[in-house]
Amino acid sequence: MKNTAHWASMGEWSLIWGMRFLLRVYLLFGRGVLQCFLYPVVSYYWLANKPGRTASQAYLKRVAMFSPASDLSGNLRDSYRHFISFANAIIDKLAAWSGALSLDDVDYHGRDALLAQIKSGRGAILLGSHLGNLEVCRMIADLDNAIPINVLVHTQHAEKFNQLLRQINADSGLNLIQVTDISAATAIVLSDKIDNGELVIITADRTPVSQNSRVSRAEFLGAEAEFPQGPFILAALLKCPVYTLFCLKQQGRQVIYFEHFSDRLIFPRKIREQALQQTVQRYATRLEHYCLMEPLQWFNFFDFWRANGQ
Repeated sequence: MKNTAHWASMGEWSLIWGMRFLLRVYLLFGRGVLQCFLYPVVSYYWLANKPGRTASQAYLKRVAMFSPASDLSGNLRDSYRHFISFANAIIDKLAAWSGALSLDDVDYHGRDALLAQIKSGRGAILLGSHLGNLEVCRMIADLDNAIPINVLVHTQHAEKFNQLLRQINADSGLNLIQVTDISAATAIVLSDKIDNGELVIITADRTPVSQNSRVSRAEFLGAEAEFPQGPFILAALLKCPVYTLFCLKQQGRQVIYFEHFSDRLIFPRKIREQALQQTVQRYATRLEHYCLMEPLQWFNFFDFWRANGQ
């Protein structure tokens, strides 16, 4: 079997300096001009990034086999469309950061239940993913009176992103928290935030950076893949409600889906692994459901299944 690198070692295209440049172009000239910059860049990136292109095709072929109604085949044209979708998501990210995207540009599903939970005085965990544009959720899903939103990220650039966000919007209620793994210290910090009625967003569709971290295998698009246990264990430790969070671009509008996942996750010691696996599978099933709604918006450009042992 081909040796594949962990996703965290592959780096990210949207580096801080690049985001600063693109944001400046966006603010000075608007979306149309920025689009002119992005298409040549993403075309070059698509041609030069063979592993990402190959992984994109492999994923889209899985979608095609699993859901023939998707009208995808996983050919090179589909892969290019996948990368272009990612480029447009970056523009939407910049629009959200700059304030050009407002609540009037967004449709919600399941928002009232989350609002009621927050008004009770206790926060919640939101399980996000790399499907759609989570950055849009982070910037405009304040819901009510700018509720603080804390996002756990596996990047060493978290503090620099925080600085960039403050420069754009000094009143932003968003806080990025860099973690390589979920530890007891992380749980203590987040427990205080939950007690204060804040939201904590954590993606649950990538294995942790730490090689010793715990994972569960779950069926996703017709084959088993590894998902992290950490987000679910953290939710159990915090003893708080859990929701899933997906933001898709549909018919030119951002659509945010909040879905109640659990009032409280509990993993009894005697059946801990079984309960964890069942919970992870429930999340993978919901991710699959939304992924099939907009398959070109799942932005995991690495071999999700082969890297996990298949």
